[in-house]
Amino acid sequence: MDLSDLQHLLSLSAGQRVVCVGDLMVDRFVYGDVTRVSPEAPIPVLARTRELVMLGGGGNVARNVAALGGAVALVGVIGGDAESHEASRLVGEERGLEGYLINDASRPTTLKTRFVSGGQQLLRVDLEASRPVDAEVEQRLIRTIKDAVDGAGVILISDYGKGVVTDAVIAACLEAAAAGGGKVVVDSKARSFARYGAVDLIKPNDLELAHATDLPTDTDAQVEAALAHALKLWDARAILVTRGAKGMSLAVRGEAVRHFRTAPREVFDVSGAGDTTLAALGLAIAAKAPMEDAIAFAQLAAGVAVGKAGTSTVSPDELVEAALSAHMAPAEAKVATAQRMADEVARWRARGLRVGFTNGCFDILHKGHVAYLAQAKSWCDRLIVGLNSDDSVRALKGEGRPVNDLESRALVLAGLGSVDLVVPFEEQTPLKLIEAARPDVLIKGADYAEDEVVGGKEVRGWGGEVRLAQIVEGYSTTAAIAKMTRKADR
Repeated sequence: MDLSDLQHLLSLSAGQRVVCVGDLMVDRFVYGDVTRVSPEAPIPVLARTRELVMLGGGGNVARNVAALGGAVALVGVIGGDAESHEASRLVGEERGLEGYLINDASRPTTLKTRFVSGGQQLLRVDLEASRPVDAEVEQRLIRTIKDAVDGAGVILISDYGKGVVTDAVIAACLEAAAAGGGKVVVDSKARSFARYGAVDLIKPNDLELAHATDLPTDTDAQVEAALAHALKLWDARAILVTRGAKGMSLAVRGEAVRHFRTAPREVFDVSGAGDTTLAALGLAIAAKAPMEDAIAFAQLAAGVAVGKAGTSTVSPDELVEAALSAHMAPAEAKVATAQRMADEVARWRARGLRVGFTNGCFDILHKGHVAYLAQAKSWCDRLIVGLNSDDSVRALKGEGRPVNDLESRALVLAGLGSVDLVVPFEEQTPLKLIEAARPDVLIKGADYAEDEVVGGKEVRGWGGEVRLAQIVEGYSTTAAIAKMTRKADR
C-alpha cells in the first residue's frame, strides 16, 4: 500500500463505528531482571522492576480500532472481582472506546499475567473460566448487542473460547448486522468454524486452518486446498488465512484464491498481532474499502505491531511512517525524528538491548569517523548518532561549513553498518536528544575529558556511563578541507 492510498483509507476510516463482541481479558506484564537461580528449586528468580496492565482479547481488538481512529463499542463480560474494576478503568481510559460491559459475579474476569525478562517471557499465569455464560447473562449480551450496533459498519467477533461467544450471541450478531447493513467478521480459536454460520469473513491463521480441516497449510497449493475444503465445511462467505511472514490468502466463494505477500519485518513479539490485524481489517471494511485495500491495511498494521513489546496498539502516524520506510532505501529509513527515536528506543529497551549515543557534524566522512563509530557500536547493541543541522554546524564551525548539506551527511552516516539511527538536531548541543533517548552509554572522542562531554552528568545520573573512543591520528574534516583548498590553489 503506497502512502496516498494509506492516507485516503485513514481519512475514510476516521470515526467509523465498529462493534467488538467477545472474550474480554486483562493482560498484565511483570518485567524484571534475572541474575540468579532460586536456592529452593531450579527456577530463575525475577527481580521485579515494573508492571504494565492493558486490555487483552476482544479488548485489545477494540483498543486497536480506537487507536487507528475508529469509534468502537466493546461488548464483553467481566466478573465480580478486583480485575473487573481494572477492566472497567482501562476501558474508560481509552479514547474513542465505549464500554458495554456485563457483570457476571459467578465467573472471574479473565486475567493473563506474563513474567518477562530480557525481552523473553518466562511464565504466563491464567485466571479464567471457560464455560459458556449462563442463560440470563446470554440474554443480556443479546440485548446489549442490539443497543451497541446502531450505526456500525462491522461487528468483529473475538472468540477465545472463554464462553461469551455462544450460538445465540453469534445469531444475534448476524441478525443485528443484517438489520443495519453491516458485516460480521470472526476471529476464533475454536477447533471448528461451522457454528459461525453465514458470516461475511472468518480469519484463522494457518495453524488454525490446518487443525480445522485436518489438512497441511505450509505451501500456497496446500493452503488453497485447505481453503477449498473449508468453504465446503463452513457457510462463511469468505475466509482470510493469516500466514505470518508468508502473508495472507483470501478465499471468496466462486473466486480463485488470492495470495497477498507481506514485506519482511523485524519481529520482536507476536502477542496481540492477530488482534491488530482484525482491528485494521474491520475498520477498513467499515469504511467500505475494497478487500485488497483492507488486507494491505491490516498487513501494514500487523507489521508495526510485531515490532513492539506485548499487546500494543498501532497509530495512524506509525502506519504512515511504516509506509514511508517501506519505499525508502535502507539508509533513508535510518534517518529519524526525535519522536521516532524515542519510540525506537522504547522498543529496543523492551527487548533488553543496550542503547548508545554519540553526536557530531560528520561533514566530510573519513577513515577516522568510520573507526570511531565502529568502536562506539562495540559498546552497545544499538547506536544513535545525533547529527548537527546545517545552521548548527555553521554556528559551531563558521561560514563555509558544512561542506555537505544535512541530507547528504545523514544518508552517508546511515549507510554505515555501525549506525542504527541518525537523528538531526538544530541546537548547538545534543542535550535534548540525549535526555529523550536516555542512552545506556554516551560516547565521545578521546580528545574530550569525561567531565566535558555534554550530557555526561545526566547519563551517569540515570545509571548510564560515558566512554571515550580513540581518535585515529592524521584524519579530520578540517585537514581534509585544507588539503582540498591547497590542491585548488595550485
